[in-house]
Amino acid sequence: MEVLPQPDATLERLMAQYGDSLLRTCWMMLNDRDLARDAAQETFLKAYRALPTLREGETEKAWLTQIAVNVCRDMRRGFWFRRIDRRITPDDLPETAREDERPDPAPFLAVMSLPAKDRETVVLHYYQGFALTEIAKLTGVPASTVRARLARAKKKLQRKLEGWYYDE
Repeated sequence: MEVLPQPDATLERLMAQYGDSLLRTCWMMLNDRDLARDAAQETFLKAYRALPTLREGETEKAWLTQIAVNVCRDMRRGFWFRRIDRRITPDDLPETAREDERPDPAPFLAVMSLPAKDRETVVLHYYQGFALTEIAKLTGVPASTVRARLARAKKKLQRKLEGWYYDE
């Protein structure tokens, strides 16, 4: 007789394995540290309730990320979210261990200034490592739309970072 893992143990493992990554993704999608924590918690709550729906062969990371994307979208649609100033400054970035190792915030700030749909695509592709077809499945939009969003975001980032990285 095969012993199935307990839901509590599975949830604890998922939180340990993917918690930091999902929290960063939620933060980049929402531009708010506290809301990102709420979104990550909501993601794991929904995942716990939906554990039986995790299909054989579906990656846990993709499944959790899809839930997180939907939670963040729901939060962005809320009345309260639209009424709060979400601009980020370099002071909002997490501190590094040593002052001389502080990274240049320009690329991060450029990504964060993108419109939500473009930023979502950039975060899922470059920060989370999902392929375009996976992003299409996660977000529920056609792959051609994902490609177009990524191309548009690259052009915007290239313009914003022209003096920083790209040669004229």
